[in-house]
Parts: sequence; C-alpha cells; structure tokens
Amino acid sequence: MRVLGVDPGLTRCGIGVVQGAPGRRLEVIHVEVVRSAPDEELGSRLARIEDVITALLDRYRPDQVAVERVFSQHNVRSVMGTAQAAGVCILAAHRRGLPVASYTPTEVKAAVSGDGRAQKAQVGAMVARILGLPDRPEPADAADALALAITDVWRGTALARRATAAVGRR
Repeated sequence: MRVLGVDPGLTRCGIGVVQGAPGRRLEVIHVEVVRSAPDEELGSRLARIEDVITALLDRYRPDQVAVERVFSQHNVRSVMGTAQAAGVCILAAHRRGLPVASYTPTEVKAAVSGDGRAQKAQVGAMVARILGLPDRPEPADAADALALAITDVWRGTALARRATAAVGRR
C-alpha cells in the first residue's frame, strides 16, 4: 500500500509518501515541505500547494491519502489557513477517486510513538526509526506528514478495502 500523508498549513505544508503494509517494514518514497510567505496572496499559496499535491499524486500514484484533521486552536486565523490547505489536498485526492482519511494529531502521535501526548521531537525520532532513516526528518512538518502516512498504512487498511469494494460495486 502506498499512502500520501499531508500535514496541512499555508506557510509550511508537509507532504510524505510511504509504502508498505501492516507488520512489514515501511519505506519512505518522498518527503518535502511546500513553503509560502505569510504576506503572499492566499490564492497563490493554495495554488502552490495544489500544484505540488497534484504532481505528487500523478507521480507516485498512492492508494489513498491521509490528512491531519484540523482541530480548534486559539488562533482562528491559523485554523482557517490550515483548513484551507487541507481542503485543497482533499479535493485533489477526490478528483482522482482516492479515499481520504483524516487523523487527529493525538491519533497520529499514539500510532507512531505509543503516546498521544508525545512531543514533536519524539514523533520525529520514531518516524526515523520506523522508516529506517539516519536522522529525524526536518522540519517537523515533514516528520508529521510521514507520521500521518505511517498511521494510515497501519490503521487505514480497512478504509482502502472499503473504497476498493465500493468501486467494484459501481
């Protein structure tokens, strides 16, 4: 199974592609962070994210996409930007008929580290260990995107089977 994970954000949008299966060694296929300046026009920022996601979906052909679920923060402006970036990614996957799963940060932290309250450094260290990388992926947005993809490989198998069965019934 190949999963594209997205840690959405307007200033930094982490994207990681992981391949593998539950109970088997996972492999990192691609990881990057799409960046934009806070003073850049919103449409331009969203278009950059869409362009990168679309190119990666076409290049790596994942079986499904995992996006971090937007959660309430104190900074409403930050939540809106995160939600907009997530929406662009979800739409790009939808247009290709790919199932999309969303996971809370707590679910992802628990999946990769065993502790839903793990700190960023601990998550990054576990991502490196799980994927056999020499160092933590940097910045943290890259590690978080890979952690989302790992979580989906480990927990999202049922989602992929349901989506495949639904396509077969059409």
